[in-house]
Amino acid sequence: MPILDRLFLAHPRTVGESYLEHCAFAFRIGSRLLLAGSAALVHAAVPCLCETTASRIILAMNADIVARRAKANQGAHPAQAKEPLFGFAEYI
Repeated sequence: MPILDRLFLAHPRTVGESYLEHCAFAFRIGSRLLLAGSAALVHAAVPCLCETTASRIILAMNADIVARRAKANQGAHPAQAKEPLFGFAEYI
């Protein structure tokens, strides 16, 4: 069972979530990234379309991730507050 815990439960536990909560959040982020990427590709081909769509999606995702990080660190001892190594991606 330790391998299953490491593969599926250890990381979600570090951000204060169950496996299903973490799975749902990661799925939402991935879906939004696909949408933002698609909008950016449309904008690249036809600059007058989707002018701010990708950036709005990315900024909204960042706000969600920052709020999630604050919730995960709430009540944690300052030494335990985990600062991401590569920005917000550590919390996805």
